[in-house]
Amino acid sequence: MRVGIIVANLFITLDGVYQAPGGREEDPEGGFPFGGWQAPVSDEESGAAIAAEIASMDALLLGRRTYDIFAAYWPHQSGDIADALNRVPKFVVSGSLHDPAWAGTTVLPDAVAAGGLRTGYGQVHMFGSGVLIRSLLAAGVLDRLHLWLYPVALGQGKRLLDAGTLPATFSLAEPARSFPKGAVSLVYEPSGGVQTEEMSPPSP
Repeated sequence: MRVGIIVANLFITLDGVYQAPGGREEDPEGGFPFGGWQAPVSDEESGAAIAAEIASMDALLLGRRTYDIFAAYWPHQSGDIADALNRVPKFVVSGSLHDPAWAGTTVLPDAVAAGGLRTGYGQVHMFGSGVLIRSLLAAGVLDRLHLWLYPVALGQGKRLLDAGTLPATFSLAEPARSFPKGAVSLVYEPSGGVQTEEMSPPSP
């Protein structure tokens, strides 16, 4: 049986905010004033790496809010990224969406159902969808967490690993990669629960 992986890609700040990296109107919930924070700290090299990540996917998985943002924009665009997103099968986890407008979309009921995508696709990629990422982690069906970490701190906005996050340890799955304007690509895999121990003093 074919077994693939689910990879969550998230553009995130130093203080853990993932809200509205792409534009002012992308997600203004809560009066968020910093929409579009990603572009000033992006560069051609990081953009090419993101494009390569998108090109590698066999299916796209999104939470409802991110799906609505993508579905309103990408079907009307052209170019390599738009072509990839429009071509692959799309899945959205939602309890209220019944008639998705983006061609090739299937609605899934929950994170457990999303985990089943690994039996049909090699590379299932997510973008944004912080709430769904937390649900997948809690359900034990997220295989990789790819953080695109940018040298920005905002002090407000939606954070990925906020209060209520299931305690977990992660291991680095690929060497970290840095980009000219200070962004860093970090790919982690869940590796179990949190263990604690006392730090030993250095030997004399």
